[in-house]
Amino acid sequence: MALLALTAPIQANGAQAQTVTVPALKQFGEPEFKPGFTHFPHANPEAPKGGQITLAAQGSFDSLNPIILRGVTPRTLGLIADSLMVGSGWEMDAAYGSLAESVELPDDKSWAVFHLRKDARWHDGVPVTAGDVVFAWDSIQAHGNPFLKSFLDRVAAVEAVDEHRLKITLKTTGEMKPIIDFATSIAPQPEHWWTANGRDISKTTLEPVLGSGPYRIKAVDAGRSITYERVADWWGRDLPTARGFYNFDSVKVDYYRDDDVMFEAFKAGAYDFRTEHRAQRWTTGYDFPAAKDGRVNRIEVKSDLPLGAQGFRLNTRRAKFADPRVREALGYLFDFEWIQKNILYGQYLRTTSNFPNSDFGAKGPPTPEELALLEPFRAQLPERVFTTPFEPPKTDGSGNNRNNLREAMRLFREAGWELKNGRMTSAKTGEVLSIEFLDGTGALTRVIQPYVEALRKAGIDAVLRVVDTAQFQARTDEFDFDVVVANFNFFTPPGTELRSYFGSAAADVRGSANYAGIKEPAADAMIEKALAAKDLPSVQAATRALDRVLLWGFYMVPHWYNPDNWIAYRTTLGFPEKTPKYDLGFRNSGFPEAWWVKPGKEG
Repeated sequence: MALLALTAPIQANGAQAQTVTVPALKQFGEPEFKPGFTHFPHANPEAPKGGQITLAAQGSFDSLNPIILRGVTPRTLGLIADSLMVGSGWEMDAAYGSLAESVELPDDKSWAVFHLRKDARWHDGVPVTAGDVVFAWDSIQAHGNPFLKSFLDRVAAVEAVDEHRLKITLKTTGEMKPIIDFATSIAPQPEHWWTANGRDISKTTLEPVLGSGPYRIKAVDAGRSITYERVADWWGRDLPTARGFYNFDSVKVDYYRDDDVMFEAFKAGAYDFRTEHRAQRWTTGYDFPAAKDGRVNRIEVKSDLPLGAQGFRLNTRRAKFADPRVREALGYLFDFEWIQKNILYGQYLRTTSNFPNSDFGAKGPPTPEELALLEPFRAQLPERVFTTPFEPPKTDGSGNNRNNLREAMRLFREAGWELKNGRMTSAKTGEVLSIEFLDGTGALTRVIQPYVEALRKAGIDAVLRVVDTAQFQARTDEFDFDVVVANFNFFTPPGTELRSYFGSAAADVRGSANYAGIKEPAADAMIEKALAAKDLPSVQAATRALDRVLLWGFYMVPHWYNPDNWIAYRTTLGFPEKTPKYDLGFRNSGFPEAWWVKPGKEG
């Protein structure tokens, strides 16, 4: 890998730039944890090491390549990796040095130089270099998942200054967010490993991939389980960002095709820790012997983490969903109050925003700041965007949805659909309105099926189709669906992921997360305003205005959310007293990184 010929101090436009070198980054204000901090508050630096934890995941996996779009990878694969920096969990917009010990920045933030730790090693003992980060960047640009690319799209160039200095050049100036996104999103890839023995980073693989993180892959049973073992001499074990974490000697993840089978396995003691997402189970299902005699315990953990909105995403690439009146009508046919009463046990809150549980979503009438952003698009947007707070249709929960059905029929008629022989038919083409709900797990069948039945009563040919994980991934990558349930997660404050979720440029990019196919100039403008904001109130004004555009565009039928996190665990496990304000301490998708096995319970 050729190195960039560059000497310190960094030069800009032929003149010496005024720079500062810092161990942590924050988008707005100063980092909460100052140089010299020893560990994060939700970590126990005295936590015992040892033992095994077994986790469960639904679905399957068929690749261990973390870069490419093709294939389904284990969600816990991040256990073998290091990012340049990590978040604290106590702030919305900060990053602290992990693989990088410091970052050099000019006043205008047009570039950044990351200083990598010289003791960082791959698991085979080879040093981690800036060239490995460049290799990862180049691989992402050539073969990467579009959603991953979206986090990095304001980076113009990535270059190795020398073995331990990495320079990124931005397309923008004055913004900290793209630097933080790069630092926390990209993990180096071992160029020496990927380019040896005929390996190809553009293809799927089930060979255990070389990493540099706290765990290595020990065993792979393709599609069934993956086992990681703790790297006892991991180079980063004493970093303040890692101290007290990664305490299990072994982490095994078993895969289950069916959610009910997975829960039965937990009851039988097959795995140790689960986050519960079904209200019925949380309310009535934990009466099995291990829960009664104290071998299993449950806790509810409150988080201030802004949540993504779960809902039925309507694919507007399909002509039948192109008219917003059709999409609005479908919202009237979803009887949330009945589902809340009969299926969700009253445990959830209705989603009324794309940014629930946060200060980034629209509330009440638009503020003057929001109106100023929206005004240039007045002619293109419904008047309701400017005047009326969005509220989903409501019912009395009795199951008699007659009033909403009447309003849905009115909207269908306005959009050119009418009932003929009991079937919703296009007055223009004679097409019968059909809707297929595509599901990759079957976990939401109990919720989707009542909606399917309600649509059928309205003359719509609705059906639920449950497919395996690989087929679901392939069809959603190709946007080959009518409706899918999706829950979008956000960084805080929301950033470049907004482009992938809602931006026009992502609508036709295979594998993007713009499932609804949204191509709305006002939404694009609000996204760019949010990304360019120089302070938190400006970000909030832009995301709230974006929220109004999306909600009144009816691109989803909103579901619900739970501000509490439901956790069940074997009482052989221990955990810290504190939980971070903005997450559960799960950096690696369900792995309780700060937990441990109680001494004498290693098993």
